[in-house]
Amino acid sequence: MAGVIQDVQPAVPQPGTGGAAPLAERLPRLALIGNPNSGKTSLFNQLTGLNQKVGNFPGVTVDRKTGVAQLGGQRRAEVVDLPGTYSLYPKSLDERVIADLLYNPLSPDYPDFVVVTVDASNLRRSLLLFSQLADLGLPAILALNMTDVAAERGIQLDVVALERELGVPVVPMNARKGVGLAALRIVMADRLAARPPAGRFWQPGAELRPLLEAIRQHFGLPNDYLALHYAHQFRQLHFLSEEDRTYLASLTEQYAFDSTAQQAAETVGRYASINELLLEVVTVTRTERREPASNRIDKVLTHRVFGYLIFLAILFLLFQAIFAWAQYPMDLIDQGISALSAAIQARFHGPLVRLLTEGVIAGLGGVLIFIPQIALLFAFLAVLEETGYMARVTFLMDKLMRPFGLSGKSVVPLISGLACAVPAIMGARTIESWKDRMLTIFVTPLMSCSARIPVYTVLVALVVPDESWLGIFNMRGLVLMGLYLLGLSSALLSALLLKTVLKARERSYFIMEFPVYRWPRWKNVGLTIVEKVKTFVLQAGKVIVAISVLLWVLASYGPGTRQEQAAAQVQQQAAARRWSAAETERREASARLETSYAGTFGHIIEPAIRPLGFDWKIGISLLTSFAAREVFVGTMSTIYSVGQDADLGTVQQKLASERDAQGQPFFTPVRALSLLVFYVFAMQCMSTLAVTYRETKSWRWPLGQLVYMTGLAYAASLLVWQVFS
Repeated sequence: MAGVIQDVQPAVPQPGTGGAAPLAERLPRLALIGNPNSGKTSLFNQLTGLNQKVGNFPGVTVDRKTGVAQLGGQRRAEVVDLPGTYSLYPKSLDERVIADLLYNPLSPDYPDFVVVTVDASNLRRSLLLFSQLADLGLPAILALNMTDVAAERGIQLDVVALERELGVPVVPMNARKGVGLAALRIVMADRLAARPPAGRFWQPGAELRPLLEAIRQHFGLPNDYLALHYAHQFRQLHFLSEEDRTYLASLTEQYAFDSTAQQAAETVGRYASINELLLEVVTVTRTERREPASNRIDKVLTHRVFGYLIFLAILFLLFQAIFAWAQYPMDLIDQGISALSAAIQARFHGPLVRLLTEGVIAGLGGVLIFIPQIALLFAFLAVLEETGYMARVTFLMDKLMRPFGLSGKSVVPLISGLACAVPAIMGARTIESWKDRMLTIFVTPLMSCSARIPVYTVLVALVVPDESWLGIFNMRGLVLMGLYLLGLSSALLSALLLKTVLKARERSYFIMEFPVYRWPRWKNVGLTIVEKVKTFVLQAGKVIVAISVLLWVLASYGPGTRQEQAAAQVQQQAAARRWSAAETERREASARLETSYAGTFGHIIEPAIRPLGFDWKIGISLLTSFAAREVFVGTMSTIYSVGQDADLGTVQQKLASERDAQGQPFFTPVRALSLLVFYVFAMQCMSTLAVTYRETKSWRWPLGQLVYMTGLAYAASLLVWQVFS
């Protein structure tokens, strides 16, 4: 074996079984690991399809995607998608979960074997990570991905020789297209039956043997390389106790262990072995003489002028599509919900029927109507990610972010914030600089997330005419884009302000690898849309429907006999002024709502929000939407459903029919703009505050977000109403 040392150490005993149920009682567990842009996520999607779920790694708020894969021979296995990394020496917080998982053989989450995805067109870099995993004694399979790219570049690989040199099965494949997937499933099933470890690439020098032997004996570790990582990383390994860390600190000091020098020596030694191996298995048949097409495209997409214009054009197309393309299916859903509610009310009567139609169905309609827009947003983001353009946006925005105290890596959480602030804040773990990470976490909620789309679209559609500017630009789409740009501008200016408060002087650097340009894999795009829509409907939907039912009860009943007295007073006025039956019914419903529990509470807070142009009904919606911003629409739908004519079924129709004391339309353009501006800035998401606390380990940051953003929202809304009303 060229450059590879035969393994003489025992493999990790019974991986995956320590502290967990026996293998017979649970599915075998395999972990997907690889460099960023090596096709790991595409392979995960191919293996698991729709059998996926997203949670957190134990003890940390890093996304953990798991799924169930069907292997060869009708066997099934649990697949864990680990964060992308270039080596087992973590540089960011999300990479540390890999160390916590792979360095603890007794963990119940320890994998039975790993599938390492490597880029066949850049095998030298990819094999560094594989060699480290092999030296840990982990049973492995090498998924040789992007073989089509390697062939285009004139790179030929001797797969049989590579398999012999590495000592593990090697499966050539194209994960995006599913080529080689069937062979990989068969190999994985065979690997479960027999899990021999791979060969060894590198071993520590003799001078480290006393230190490593002491660590191995103390912790019962199976090989020297795992003991070496304990010496390197004991301060970051969460599963170690304080006594363990104290012991390792004294031991490394006793043996004068120099972690930096040892890492450098290891890297040099590994690449020496890898270079020798590649001479045996890689042949370059031709050299690319022309500049690659990707470089020519990058000159345009990352241009200091055209790059920003192209990015703005793409955003413009996105927001136009959210209104123009989604309108027809939204209308169908809205009309269907309205017709269902009217049909039920026409055939049945009673409090339970009203609870069903005005509470449950009205709240459900506030969820389902926005599925087309949510699907379109995530479809666009998935296409940008699949094609490789999102990485260029990150690079492009680095120059823009620097003056505001942020880095190019901050762009990923900020753009992710267009979908949801919770995973976006978790994504800030990839930022090494503490200052950059704190700034990014603090300002990310100012980005307009998908939960704001229901609020934006209802209010914009209410007061902005469905017309085109210059015959091609939808006016509603332009306003929507303006709201998103307002959120981005406020995030950048807030970061600039906070930059002067934080005194950290550390310098940060932005280095990233561009993935190759590819046509999007529509199956992956479809999986992303289904996953995100399902999350929106199930998670946000449960909150919205629950609050809608609670609100219906609070809006339908009141303390004592106040509602009956108010209704009797309306009847007296109707007789004296000769109101029509419809007018009398409308005024009686309004009086009952105003004297209900919800109305009573709304009137208590009304003085604080009246300067913004809001009334007590909007106040109730503001408070309930603190659970989740999108609850606003469900609340408004429920509040304006109670006692109203069933024919006014759509949310927009209900708001448009609302009148002020003078009988004029209540939702004027200025009042709608004041409310829109409030929602651009307001921190109204308990989940965001919770994840900020978990990421910063301090209440100072989430409370600072709450006070700052609420104050900013109030001041901006006050300015709009007082100036333009």
